Amino acid sequence: MMSLKIIQLIVLGATFGCCWGQKTEMSKYGRYIGDLARDVSGQVYAVSDEVLFIKGFVYGGTGPDAFFWTGNSSRPSPIQGTIIPYPADYQGKEPPVLGRYDNKDVLLKLPLGVKVRDLRWLSVWCRRFAVDFGSVLFPADLDPPKPRILSEFKRLAHGLRSGSVTILDAKTIYIPNLHYDGAAPDAFFWVGSGTEPNAQGIKVPNELGDFNVLRGYQGEDIEIQLPGDLTVHDISWLSLWCIRFKENFGHVMIPKDLDVPPALGQNQLTPAWWYQPTTKSPSEVDSTDATAGGGQGHEFDSCIQLLNGRMQVQWEAILEGVIIRLSARMDENEYMSFGISGAEGKTQMIGADVTVAYYNSDDNKFYADDYILNAKAQCDGSNGACPDSRIGGRNDVSMLYGQRVNGVTTVAYQRSLDAKEAKFDQVIPPVGRVNVIAAIGPLNSRKEANYHSTDRTGSQEDHRIDFTSRGVNQCPTLLAPEDKSEAHGPLPSPTTSTENAIQPWKPNVIFGKTELRARIGPTGGKRGYTAITGQPSWGLAWYINDLLIPEIYVERGETYTFLVEGGNDPLNSARWHPLYITDSLQGGYGQKTDAQQREQRVFAGVEFDPSGFPFPTAAGSLCEWKHKTVDKWAESETFEDYTKTLILECESGREQPANLTWTVPLDAPKTLYYQCYTHNSLGWKINVEDRGFQPPVPQSAASSPIGSRFSLLAVLLLPLSVLFL
Repeated sequence: MMSLKIIQLIVLGATFGCCWGQKTEMSKYGRYIGDLARDVSGQVYAVSDEVLFIKGFVYGGTGPDAFFWTGNSSRPSPIQGTIIPYPADYQGKEPPVLGRYDNKDVLLKLPLGVKVRDLRWLSVWCRRFAVDFGSVLFPADLDPPKPRILSEFKRLAHGLRSGSVTILDAKTIYIPNLHYDGAAPDAFFWVGSGTEPNAQGIKVPNELGDFNVLRGYQGEDIEIQLPGDLTVHDISWLSLWCIRFKENFGHVMIPKDLDVPPALGQNQLTPAWWYQPTTKSPSEVDSTDATAGGGQGHEFDSCIQLLNGRMQVQWEAILEGVIIRLSARMDENEYMSFGISGAEGKTQMIGADVTVAYYNSDDNKFYADDYILNAKAQCDGSNGACPDSRIGGRNDVSMLYGQRVNGVTTVAYQRSLDAKEAKFDQVIPPVGRVNVIAAIGPLNSRKEANYHSTDRTGSQEDHRIDFTSRGVNQCPTLLAPEDKSEAHGPLPSPTTSTENAIQPWKPNVIFGKTELRARIGPTGGKRGYTAITGQPSWGLAWYINDLLIPEIYVERGETYTFLVEGGNDPLNSARWHPLYITDSLQGGYGQKTDAQQREQRVFAGVEFDPSGFPFPTAAGSLCEWKHKTVDKWAESETFEDYTKTLILECESGREQPANLTWTVPLDAPKTLYYQCYTHNSLGWKINVEDRGFQPPVPQSAASSPIGSRFSLLAVLLLPLSVLFL
């Protein structure tokens, strides 16, 4: 994550630095500064305003107290100067003395608050004897490469939106406030060349560094790294793209005049060693797991114990942020919280900025949520122990991984040093200690923290942490369960019971209706479209009379009218869904070859121009059911439950729906399909019956948003106006 200060500096650079790169030629190592002289050698470059690079550093290692030393005086000085620790990941409280280096490439990350543009020299300096072994002076007009702020993602489908995308360096792209519903079956970050996104692209790993299908995002700040030797200079756009269905859900164009920092590893704000590609639930881990008790991922070198040894907090500072890992002995229905005290210099719950972490057994996932404690009570929607996102803020912590083993829950997350939202967040000082608080307590029915915890830091306790310190280890061993933890019961074993398996929703049915309104919406994950039809889906499906892909019963010789509101923008295929009726299980007539089109029979919704080219006739304005947050299919046992997680959005000032009027031919086959002209697999069955057909008892009345579970007798007693949906 980037701090507000960094973003402000970038904005200033974008405003006043329109001529980046004109003062000094840019190389693949950054802006050239000069060569080190005297007893050391190496070419020095400004990679960015926070990072220097020395190509081919040579030093004999003779100084007993020598460091990289920098400052803004006219020349190297024992009074005015700052150590640049090298290597940056040193162990212990003091930076190591420089040893011997023979043609070594050195990446120097400046201390927090120190900027290249403010410096005048770099030296290899012996502190004990005040000797300059060699140095280089910085040019007065040095203009380091800067990140480049672009536009936000274009909003095309699946609720995709973001803040302004920033190119941090030639391989690193920062995406703030990312929203995406996670409903597409084959979606990835995707880059390539050309005037717009296309199928000739390249997958980009997600923020965890893997190539899993993209999950849903709810306003998260992430960064992604271009794979292999690919850089931003090789691409024209970044897209969120569905490979299987060749659909662009939104994109941002990448300009060619980028004078951004080179990619030398300096901008890995969340390095790959923090991540494990999967998050383990209790049923997936046993006591022999190598990561049990909090050993997953990187070994932290700073740790303190809180709450009488029941909780451990480990941390390590990164650029403009800190990674925190919490481990606690707690039940599955409990949370652990940790954060900055509400008062400077003492322990105080009121006003505290904390992260609440827990395991949710309902969905087998781990969570880290940003909270503000503004009253001694449960959150009432405005006051209490409230998630920031519930009272007008946002979740400014990024969940990294979690696991639960033998009664010990471990969650790792990242947060910024700065206050991302002044009303809700507190600053972690870059230098010095700050008071912290912690608690363990029960979760309420909303999966939120109750204020009155069973175990918390008291007013007499004084726990203070310097989050930029190293080697502070007050944890002699990794947290282990207490002997009494067996009272919590054995870990659940993996189950194959159909009781706990994902159950598909019962199919919806429509009969006795001659006017049908067709809109689009999400497919319902593993409970919806694919489970019902056995066909793959690209994340959108037809909703007929606001039911997900119902089977429609029609009678031969009867006339039916479809009011189509699937979108009428031929330039944006994600918002163009003409409806037509066909005998094809797959649909997608407009994307088929001539030979493939001849293999299916069209009954309505497609006509041909004088040259014989097909065109759709039922493309109306757009009305779409969208997720309020991310796709909640896994938590929705019925379609009725699912509809409560959706919201209908229609184009303002939209045109009238398109009318598709169809008289069912007397010789129509038994089974037809309502489909999308431009995409495969959006629709489902039309059951064609003779006149006088007696409709079946609707087995899935509960699948309707207005339905509930009825007995057969209750269904038979329903008025016809309700029964015939």
